[in-house]
Amino acid sequence: MTLRQRLDIWLDQPWVINLVMTIIVLNAILLGMETSPEIMSRVGSLITALDTACLVFFIIEILLKIFARGGRFFRNGWNLFDVVIVGAALVPGSQTMSVLRALRILRVLRVISVAPRLRRVVEGFITALPGMASVFLLMAIIFYIGAVISTKLFAASFPQWFGSLPQSGYTLFQIMTLESWSMGIVRPVMEIYPYAWAFFVPFIMITTFAVVNLLVGLIVNSMQDAHQEEAGAVTDAYRDEVLQRLIAIEKRLDEKSRP
Repeated sequence: MTLRQRLDIWLDQPWVINLVMTIIVLNAILLGMETSPEIMSRVGSLITALDTACLVFFIIEILLKIFARGGRFFRNGWNLFDVVIVGAALVPGSQTMSVLRALRILRVLRVISVAPRLRRVVEGFITALPGMASVFLLMAIIFYIGAVISTKLFAASFPQWFGSLPQSGYTLFQIMTLESWSMGIVRPVMEIYPYAWAFFVPFIMITTFAVVNLLVGLIVNSMQDAHQEEAGAVTDAYRDEVLQRLIAIEKRLDEKSRP
């Protein structure tokens, strides 16, 4: 077994993965502490040093994986994700520009690539995107129709909410989220238009309870499919390993049975 093969096996050991997750969580805590002027005034130099140490740890980890896995490293999308997240901290000016400094918190997202369950959730979400596109298109059509109707009906009395299509669309989005939709918007409108409920209630039923739940259903189904694919891959790998062992045992028996 070569050095690269031994290193590859070592990087996949549970305690190594747990160590990486611990450093990621510690780095997230440090980045949060950097937002406090009081804490930075007291132990700012220590926090900065620890943050730099975490970054060096991530760089060494990625370099070790590249050395151990070679071209296989770049064929894995999660490995490329890690390279982009860590590489963002190495961009010139990332220590001075506030925007780039804020992007350092993206390193916390490396938890996704390390934790299998979180990866499964993200993979399920990505798998659901094609189906979600159709649902979003349906929702856009519903919002456009609702914005046109509400602008025609309520713009004269409530121009701050329904004075134009963009304003009506934003107001309807607020209503869909059920944020102050009744006392904040619908009831004041009903004081002038008593039958306005005939528009708002069906809109809420369609968007909030039907379309949004349809999105949730798509994501859940995609997560289940991703889990089944992963379980199938593990089963296939185990089956192949057992077959290889049986073949090796048969070869040994044949060699012993020969005179």
